[in-house]
Amino acid sequence: MLTNTIILSKQIPTLEYSSATERFDETWEAPLSTLLGLGRAAGADFVEFFLERVNYVSCLAEDDAITSITPRLSTGAGVRVFRGKADCYVSTNNISFAGLKAALEKALDIMGLQLPGPNAFIPEINLELFRDYSTKRGKDAWLPLCSTMQEMGEVLLDATSTLGKKASHIQSRRASYFRDWQEVLVAASDGVFARDIRLTQSVGFNLLCADGAHRTSIGQRAGNTSDPKFLKTWDYQEAADEISESAGKMLYADYVESGNYPIVMANHFGGVIFHEACGHLLETTQIERGTTPFADKKGEKIAHESLTAWDEGRSDNAFGTIEMDDEGMPAQRTLLIEKGVLKNFLADRAGSVRTGHPRTGSGRRQNFTFAAASRMRNTYIATGEYKNEDLFASIDKGIYCKKMGGGSVGATGEFNFGVDEAYLIENGKVTKPLKGAILIGEAKEIMNKISMCSQDLSLAPGFCGSVSGSIYTTVGQPHIKVDSITVGGR
Repeated sequence: MLTNTIILSKQIPTLEYSSATERFDETWEAPLSTLLGLGRAAGADFVEFFLERVNYVSCLAEDDAITSITPRLSTGAGVRVFRGKADCYVSTNNISFAGLKAALEKALDIMGLQLPGPNAFIPEINLELFRDYSTKRGKDAWLPLCSTMQEMGEVLLDATSTLGKKASHIQSRRASYFRDWQEVLVAASDGVFARDIRLTQSVGFNLLCADGAHRTSIGQRAGNTSDPKFLKTWDYQEAADEISESAGKMLYADYVESGNYPIVMANHFGGVIFHEACGHLLETTQIERGTTPFADKKGEKIAHESLTAWDEGRSDNAFGTIEMDDEGMPAQRTLLIEKGVLKNFLADRAGSVRTGHPRTGSGRRQNFTFAAASRMRNTYIATGEYKNEDLFASIDKGIYCKKMGGGSVGATGEFNFGVDEAYLIENGKVTKPLKGAILIGEAKEIMNKISMCSQDLSLAPGFCGSVSGSIYTTVGQPHIKVDSITVGGR
């Protein structure tokens, strides 16, 4: 409980608090409220604390052996101080009152602010009624329900054994899994006081096949939030069937001929191009840097009228789903593009302060060592009005990009992406397999060429790196038709 007496600056070194060390709960209100008040008394316009505990483990099976188990435990905090539109961030592994106070003093000093004199009154920061998503949703029970290390190894070895029986010409087969449990607490001088627990898991295959000069590499991953039994229910039999079939077709496929083609891009992970080539350009960090061509295009047409796109944190169990962002704002849905017209940008607190765009619950970070920044969550092109066969039927000669691979994106949206599994489209029909296709384009041009969207929206897990580290996101789309795109090949 907060003290009823007024605190003077000189009394702070003598204060003692008994905050819970095994979890973040209401006992953290008193010390954090005092420190937030201290920061405001020093002249900061806004102060925020982010506390985090992590319990992470990954497991890798290669062929018929477990080759790596990597656990990681960490605890830490970060403090962000704003003065006008400027801000700074300081992190620490010491989450005691003294450790947090030292981090605050460092941040204040960087901003040119000093602690008030010994007889200065420290204002009481009245935090909101503790907003605990973890207890409300039963998340405190998640960690003990997750798979043990022994279960991880058994599942992955069974999976690689199954893959070995289904695929041919195998050079290597791998199955990998990770579990990332994270507890966070956010307290800020605007009254935010909220806690959450996140549980993110992913499992998948990587298969390399070779026969003489013929080679192919195929990967597949599944991801989940909020389900402790995720690994135990992974259908690796079905996943092995799918990846083996893809590898078999791609091993002896012809190389694609370079040129400009209309393409049909599959749903699910096909959404990675929209995420990379356009989604990042709608984050306020890009406006601040002057690296987005869409900075002054809100309310204007930037894409084909067939395209509507969303970013949200609410889809059940999706990889980018969060109850609240890393600034304590509840998750919501943000309409990015509606029938080709740019409607909103993704904004964190700093982005909102510096660009004027409203916050969207998009303040995210890899861990406590990073300040939050505007980042995507579950980002996808919405369902359209066409059937899949309509898309194929509209193409005399083109390429079906069934499974996307890796790629790279320039600062202003120029991209190139490999296609792991592709097929020729002839007279509206999918015919022979092709490999070696690379899609090359620029966001502001390709967005106007997505002329047809089908009705089979599907989401896929992804990993996104940016200014606030690597985070978990979802990409997605239905099958889409791109009228023309440059395809690199042989």
